[in-house]
Amino acid sequence: MQSPQRATFGTEELAVVLSHYDLGLIESITEFRRGSRRSPKVGIVSERGKFLLKRRSVKRVDIDRVYFAHKVQLFLASKGFPAPKLIPTSNHGRELLRIKDHIYEVFEFVRGQPGRVDECGPPEARDAGRFDVSDDTARRFRGGYHDARFVRNGLLSIGSTLSSRDSFAGDEAELATLIQLVLSAYDDAADAVNHEGFETEPRQLVHADWHPGNLVYLNGKVAAVIDFDAIKLSQRVTDVASGALHFSILATGDPADWPDQLDEERFGAFLEGYESLSPLRKAERRCVPHLMIEALTAECVPPITETGSVGRWSGNRVLKMVRRKGEWIANSAERLSR
Repeated sequence: MQSPQRATFGTEELAVVLSHYDLGLIESITEFRRGSRRSPKVGIVSERGKFLLKRRSVKRVDIDRVYFAHKVQLFLASKGFPAPKLIPTSNHGRELLRIKDHIYEVFEFVRGQPGRVDECGPPEARDAGRFDVSDDTARRFRGGYHDARFVRNGLLSIGSTLSSRDSFAGDEAELATLIQLVLSAYDDAADAVNHEGFETEPRQLVHADWHPGNLVYLNGKVAAVIDFDAIKLSQRVTDVASGALHFSILATGDPADWPDQLDEERFGAFLEGYESLSPLRKAERRCVPHLMIEALTAECVPPITETGSVGRWSGNRVLKMVRRKGEWIANSAERLSR
């Protein structure tokens, strides 16, 4: 299955956007092929340093959330947290530039290598866990993947809206059974988390997209945390569980070939890194495996509902992987939560 075409910048567009920033003489501009295909990025080398320019559609973002994320990044940077520096526009001193239907952001480029789940070992996972600690702040942005209506509605709509797509053609009966199994596993996980008193846990600001691709490593250590676009107020264990999932998942090649189990050494290292600064309570620990099942489901369902696939992989294959891994995590929950 072919991946959607990656959006790019136009030459005139770049000239207009860069005229709003005081970067000095531009020496080179290079396409930066990472992250969402809908949000093009370019690396810029100028006489004043190296920078990253990012574009997003106004229709696909909450402008208030972007402003809020910028405030958080500026605050974290002031406290020595490894967040990339935002470059303000030269005329108004703002960290966000809006032109027609797009918004633009310029960041100071951070030297290092992007994290990759198949290359992260226990030391990298441990360091990632150590940095996933956030400050309590504004109350507007709530929500998340736990016990979420969008996950259930997405699963229930897959059968009726996507059964005619290539990834499901001829497998309609099997698909209906698969959807029910994934939905039941998600419901069971949500019930288990709620049973631990999840709603009584205090909320705080969380990154909400904690995975290797949003970390930049230098010499095996986290040099920068990027992409604060999903930042929200939630129970901290939601971020811990999502991070533990992404740093321990064994995911190379076709999802049909991914093993059921997680890398338990990396899983333990990530939690060890987090708890070296902020120990989890026993109830939070017991929530982690079940939240991992919810996080895995919530990450895969929306793109399947929208396009019938996740990246270049068919939705059918991905849902089967979600079912297998979710079953393994559920069966291993007692051991993982120790």
